Amino acid sequence: MNARKSSIDAPEKARVRRRDIRNAETEIGLKLRALYASVQEEEIPARFLDLLEKLDEAERNHAQTPE
Repeated sequence: MNARKSSIDAPEKARVRRRDIRNAETEIGLKLRALYASVQEEEIPARFLDLLEKLDEAERNHAQTPE
């Protein structure tokens, strides 16, 4: 009788584990979205903006140079 009870419990345990995994994946997804949103809101450091401006200038100069 114990063998039959444990075989009935096995699918239930599997469902619980799947539900736990889905809940964990949902929680991870929410935290990743929150992290990504906070990174998007950060200001770009001035040194990066300076580097981007220098890159743009170098590309403009290269485009104007005859080949």
